[in-house]
Amino acid sequence: MSNQFQHSLFGCFDNCGVCIITYFVPCYTQGRVAEKVGDDCLTCGLIQLVPIANWYFAATIRGKVRAQKNIEGSFVMDCLTIWCCYCCAITQEAQEVNALGSAAMAISRE
Repeated sequence: MSNQFQHSLFGCFDNCGVCIITYFVPCYTQGRVAEKVGDDCLTCGLIQLVPIANWYFAATIRGKVRAQKNIEGSFVMDCLTIWCCYCCAITQEAQEVNALGSAAMAISRE
């Protein structure tokens, strides 16, 4: 049985702290998400600064989040989601794995 993401793709504002951090520093959020799924935070964060590679690796990390949480989907859908809604997708993943921890929650409560 497969699960769904806890937050919708456009549920960016469910946690304003994560949303703001991702908007201004997406490489940080992507690195933290990668760390939660077993990849290197620094490497994945830096790859986000390389055009085309950022899109591929973001889709790969999204696939790992889906696999970890048993969420249905495919690599093609991950690619399309990243391509069309880059910041929203990364925010959704970060919320799913609680990548930024309680610090981002504190920002969203203020």
